[in-house]
Formats: sequence, structure tokens, C-alpha cells
Amino acid sequence: MSKHVSSQKIFFVCILLGATGLISPPIALAGGLAFAFLVQHPYPTESRHLAHFLLQASVVLLGFSMNLGQVLAAGRSGLLYSAIGISCTLALGLLLGKLFRVERISSTLIAAGTAICGGSAIAALGPVLEAGEEALAVSLGSVFVLNSIAPFLFPALGHWLGLSQSQFGTWAALAIHDTSSVVGASEHYGAGALAIAVPIKLVRALWIVPVCILYATYIGTRNTSDSSQGARPKIPLPWFLAWFLLAATAATFLPAEFPSLQASLHSDFATLAKLGKSGLAVTLFLIGSSLNRKALARVGIQPLLQAVLLWIVSASASLLAIQKGWIHP
Repeated sequence: MSKHVSSQKIFFVCILLGATGLISPPIALAGGLAFAFLVQHPYPTESRHLAHFLLQASVVLLGFSMNLGQVLAAGRSGLLYSAIGISCTLALGLLLGKLFRVERISSTLIAAGTAICGGSAIAALGPVLEAGEEALAVSLGSVFVLNSIAPFLFPALGHWLGLSQSQFGTWAALAIHDTSSVVGASEHYGAGALAIAVPIKLVRALWIVPVCILYATYIGTRNTSDSSQGARPKIPLPWFLAWFLLAATAATFLPAEFPSLQASLHSDFATLAKLGKSGLAVTLFLIGSSLNRKALARVGIQPLLQAVLLWIVSASASLLAIQKGWIHP
């Protein structure tokens, strides 16, 4: 009895800690895994249901950090670079997943996270693919490990290679997973790199929406072909993405429409985006806490190998394209 009460206390303390925003999503995931290994989970079923809801709600709130005006300012060139890069990275990621024999949903999430914007893309695409805790934890963990290295690795490589501010900003935006790490790396490199990196990265991040819709359409088509006559196929419509776009639209245009409330609205939207990040941290703790040693042993090291090799190839390809002048910052 005391052990169960103790596990309840630890569980709620971890939830509250994640909700404060004091810990990052990768740390929350690691904490959840540690909880799963060391403590008996007091609410396994409820935890899964809550994680599913929070995952989508967090994605919606993260939309308040978007600025569609900056996306449009990036112009057609940024849109073209992102489209080509995302398509090639997705295709290569799925191929590597097959070569390394990574489970299909985990492989897709790793490819999408690398191609688009790390944890946010995985969080958005996970519900569309009806991914379980195991697939989400593996893909998020693999991407977060690499994403945490990028702010330190990329500036050092940029100086070693003699990249200009605009070259580095473009490379960081196209090759680093999460927006926060893109900002961190480019800000460390210089103000010019940051000015280039942010709008291109935002263009890349918005590809979450069409990619999720394409996958939902594909799954719906597959369900239709697989379903028996008279059976109604299940189509996973990602309705929460409509709220994500609505949040991004509000954050972009409402401050301009109401100048007297501009400062207040910017502050409110920043708070909502911060809540989204906190919600993602809580979600990752819940996901990690639902796993066990057997599940992780069954997954193996192949997903991490897929993520590492895919990142090296995609980052190298975008760097070569920038240096050769095929991509103009």
C-alpha cells in the first residue's frame, strides 16, 4: 500500500514539474523512462488517454509561436528549398528505415521529424498514424538526442568551413530539427544568420500541415481498399491541425489589427506557446512512463542508427547545395 501511495506521489510531482516549464521535453522523456524502470505505474490506462489528448492540444498551442508574415516574407525560394529538402529527406528516411528494419510507424515519425521540425512534427503526425507510446518515445528520443547536439556542433562546423552569415543561417534552417535549436545555433553564429534562419525554418515547420493531411488521405485510401464491402473505412482526419493554423493566424494578424492591444496580445500568445511546450513536456513524461525494459529491448538501436545516418546525409546534402550555389540564401 505504501509503495503504491509513494508511486502516486512521485507520478504527480513529475507531472507538476513538467507543467512548470522548468524542464525541457527531452529531459521529461528521460524522466518518464526512468519512472517506468524504477516505479510501478499507478495509472497506466489513464496516462495513455491523457497523453493522447495533451499531444494534440500541445501542437495547437505551439501554433501561437508561428508568424505567417515571416513565412510569407521568406518568399518562394524558401518554400522551394523546403519542399525539395523535405521530400528527399522523407524518401531517404523511409528507405533507411526499411534497410535497418525499423518498425514502420517509428520509421515514418523519425523521417518526418528530421525532414520537418523535430518533436513538433512527430507530435502532429503521431495521432494521424495512430502511433503508440512505444513508437512515439523511440522516434522522439532519437530526434531529441541529435537536436540537443546541433546548437553546439553547427556553429563550430560553420566557422571551420568559413560559412558566411547568410550561408550558415540557411544551412541551420534546413538541417537542424527543432526551431528552438535553429534559433540557438544561428543566434550564436551571428545576427545575420539568425535573420535568415528564422523565416526559412518557419516555412519548413508549416509543412507539418500538408504532410499530415497527405498521410491521412493515404491511410484513408488504404483503409478503403482494405475494408470489406459495406464496411465504413476509418479515416484519421487531423482536425487539430485546423486549430493549429487558426492559432498561427491569430498570432500573426490580431496584434496588427488591434494596435492598442499589441503588446498584451504578443505577451498572451507567447504564454500560450509556452504552455504548449510545457504540455509537450508532460506528454513526453507520460509516454516515457508507459514503456518498460522489454519494449525498449524489442525496439533495439536501429531507430537511432536510422536517425543519425539520415541527419548526416540530409545536413551534408543541404550544405553542399549551399556551397555550390544551388541554394541561394
